[in-house]
Amino acid sequence: MNATEFFAEAKKLNIRLDLPADLSIPAHSLSNEALFQLPLLAMTILAISKGSAKPLLPEVGQLVGECLERTVAGFKGSSQDIGWSGNLRIRTIKALTFLEATRQIAVDKHTRRITATELGKKVYQTAIAGDGPLAMSMKTIEISYQYIRDEARIRGEVN
Repeated sequence: MNATEFFAEAKKLNIRLDLPADLSIPAHSLSNEALFQLPLLAMTILAISKGSAKPLLPEVGQLVGECLERTVAGFKGSSQDIGWSGNLRIRTIKALTFLEATRQIAVDKHTRRITATELGKKVYQTAIAGDGPLAMSMKTIEISYQYIRDEARIRGEVN
């Protein structure tokens, strides 16, 4: 699914992102470089927060990095360890802020787990419909997240 098809489908399904009227966006919110990556990071967060295994807020930056490292061909087998990248974590926070402001995710105040809302799930499902590059990448990220959880469970790190 390309961008034109995505927006046509969103219009057809009447998907709307209602922003709160009192939402103020700081002037420093996005640079050109961050804007380029924000959609991919946001979709990755939706991918890992839509299932039954909800990620913890403090771990999401690391998880996004690990998922991308396992999925993006340029990072596979790389020694760069992008999961620890401070730059990636900052951008992940911006993606989280966007998703929360548009009510696509919710963060549980007590458990600090991230959950995709019905709107977030709907947006994600629309994006992965079909067999285009975005859909394939997101499905691969979902599998990567499951492998990360399985590996952590084997090591005894998952509750």
